[in-house]
Amino acid sequence: VQLQAFGGGLVQAGGSLRLSCEVSGRTVSNYDIGWFRQAPSNERDLVAVISWDNSVRYYALSVKDRFTISRDAATNTVSLQMNNLKPEDTAVYYCAADENLRDTNTQYISYWGQGTQVTVSS
Repeated sequence: VQLQAFGGGLVQAGGSLRLSCEVSGRTVSNYDIGWFRQAPSNERDLVAVISWDNSVRYYALSVKDRFTISRDAATNTVSLQMNNLKPEDTAVYYCAADENLRDTNTQYISYWGQGTQVTVSS
């Protein structure tokens, strides 16, 4: 399984960005897909997860009502729409896949994409 993340960049506070994670390789139809982020000197934190069947979406409290995660089964792509961005959202964002993503320690997650940098200026 390969995950490739796109869409990072530099934006002013209050702006929007859309991250995409393209999934290829063996089928991941029964895998949760999610986004994590890691700021310098911080741990890698869970931002949002969408369940394998699209029935459940989870958001960290810090991004709830600003970020939206979605999954397109036809293109094997998971997107993260980020609105009303704040300087504290600045981090490297990673997409990841596992069967039970929310309950899996980051060091044991099966698949990771490369990071994409998001920088929000004040």
